[in-house]
Amino acid sequence: MDAHQRQFRNPFSMDADCTNCEALCAAREQVVHGYGDVGAEFLFVGEAPSADAERTGVPFTGDEAGERVQRILGELGFSRSDPDDEEPDVQNVFLTYLTRCRHPERGPTENEISTCEPFLNAEIRMINPHIIVPVGQAALEALAFDYTTRSVDSFDIEVEHATTIRGRGFELVPMMDPAEQTDADTEAFVEHVRESVFARDYRQTKGRRSR
Repeated sequence: MDAHQRQFRNPFSMDADCTNCEALCAAREQVVHGYGDVGAEFLFVGEAPSADAERTGVPFTGDEAGERVQRILGELGFSRSDPDDEEPDVQNVFLTYLTRCRHPERGPTENEISTCEPFLNAEIRMINPHIIVPVGQAALEALAFDYTTRSVDSFDIEVEHATTIRGRGFELVPMMDPAEQTDADTEAFVEHVRESVFARDYRQTKGRRSR
């Protein structure tokens, strides 16, 4: 954690009253910006807040899927909290979404994801992580478009889960939607990070532009 960081919740003080998407503003309870260590080497990116993450205001918390992510973070040494903690004590990891607002009746539209993109781009620029973890198909496609040379339609989250994709400036380590993971899927992800990411100097890969 950065020695000067004072809070995990929305540490970059992004607009908590954003009005860029009229339909979302009318339906949301609150904006859920990123949470975590601003000096993190690992960035987890989901599609949009769940109902419980919207309630807590913290990405990947408040429900069973969030607890699965928090257990993964604990096993990898990124969290010092219990999985059900709604404000986890994290280190070397930052949690965020493609879109920061939840519509109770549908997922985000392409336009809403595009409108929210500057928030994510700013977080990536300021954190400058080494490893990005796209959580779910939508996040994988969005990040693959920006940071790999492969066509977006070549990515399938079930196939890419618990693998490493070398991209432009970052490595992607995709994760299936935690709500759809089996215990075996979760174990495979943790094992891949331990054996194929932690076991080498992943920091040396920064800036490569290979697939």
